[in-house]
Amino acid sequence: MNTDELIRQLGAHVEPIDRHLLARRLTVALGVGLVAALLLLNTLLGFRSDIASVAQTPLFWAKVAFPLVLAIGALWAFSRLARPGMHAGNARWLLVAPVLVVWLGALVVLLDTASDARLELVLGHTWKTCPFNIMLLAVPAFLCNLWVMRGMRPTRLRLAGALAGLLAAATATVVYCLHCPEMAVPFWGVWYLLGMLMPAALGALIGPRVLKW
Repeated sequence: MNTDELIRQLGAHVEPIDRHLLARRLTVALGVGLVAALLLLNTLLGFRSDIASVAQTPLFWAKVAFPLVLAIGALWAFSRLARPGMHAGNARWLLVAPVLVVWLGALVVLLDTASDARLELVLGHTWKTCPFNIMLLAVPAFLCNLWVMRGMRPTRLRLAGALAGLLAAATATVVYCLHCPEMAVPFWGVWYLLGMLMPAALGALIGPRVLKW
């Protein structure tokens, strides 16, 4: 068998690449994770009783925008890291920018507040439960994201696992805003962020084992 004949035989068994596979799987994962988070919120925590009125305030939408922009950045980076040899690229700026904006806003609020009242703005009334509620709501999406990432053969496993956790947690935090009564920017900058970083840390920890192929 000569070289040309070998190439022809090998090429005859090559299947075309499905370029939309990742998009389809991500759509399913995001949909399942979002619906599951809403069901968990409705069953275990409940929606804010004043959600209709508070949703008319700019501050509420600023609160929602924080995890939403992080979710968009995590989704962008996730879709890149799902492919072998890829890096997060410019998506990392969408992960850094909202945190810096919220921290800057928190600093302005704290400087404009009497020193004896600042701790209350940071702790709010739910600091003991907020991060764990976010983690709970993120569980279904986290599992779905790991399923997607594992099927796409990533090569940077620790970072891929971290993004699976961050994307799930940011999505869950958007949903959690429908329950959370906290409206102070310093609170979001600490406890919302912690709630999103814990699943990301877990993903980084288990990524090399769960995502290896």
